[in-house]
Amino acid sequence: MHDQPRLPYPSIASPFFSGGHKTMEVIGEGTVSAAPNKAIIVLGVISESISLTEAQKENASSVTHIIEALLRLSVPKEHIQTTQYSIDIQYNYEDGKQLFRGYKVTHLLQITNDHIDMTGSIVDTAVKYGANTVSSIQFTMANPEIAYNHALSIAIKNSLLKATTIARTLGVTVHPTPCLVQELSRMQGPTPYHAAPLYAKSEGTPIQPGELQISASIKANFIYYS
Repeated sequence: MHDQPRLPYPSIASPFFSGGHKTMEVIGEGTVSAAPNKAIIVLGVISESISLTEAQKENASSVTHIIEALLRLSVPKEHIQTTQYSIDIQYNYEDGKQLFRGYKVTHLLQITNDHIDMTGSIVDTAVKYGANTVSSIQFTMANPEIAYNHALSIAIKNSLLKATTIARTLGVTVHPTPCLVQELSRMQGPTPYHAAPLYAKSEGTPIQPGELQISASIKANFIYYS
């Protein structure tokens, strides 16, 4: 985890009187980089047939094979969850007429992976046993609040740096403890990886999680005096 505080930039700093004290308002920002340690993969099977029964049968067989293969890969059963199951009627349109084409059955599984280096193997295994769609891969952290609180601490220090810079420019002195602090940001959700819809190559699929950027921002009021 590496601190990456942003450089100060001109922001709103409005002197005003409140209870006899001159105050200024600044925005503080902080960012830290952290390696993700959890992946959330959504993949599954789309089956099409003129017969609904056949489409359902084919789809169920493929999904069952995928789940069995993932269990053999040591993915815990409780980490495999159905997130979508739908049946749609397919049509063709010719000369302004709607013509029945068949049925489409979609079954998507969400796999939560605590061993992030297995992400590529999970995708490849699922495809080998019948998966024909990968809708998303998201990387996140098991305890993101730790990194976020670190970024929040940097944001507060950044607000003091800005207030001090403004005060020095104005030739005044600023009190180092803000009289009011307001949190502006919230923790963000997982970062999506825009995966191709299919992984059909025989070699292992390279999935690169990279690093997450966790940011925080606050609004702080500082008292200053001549």
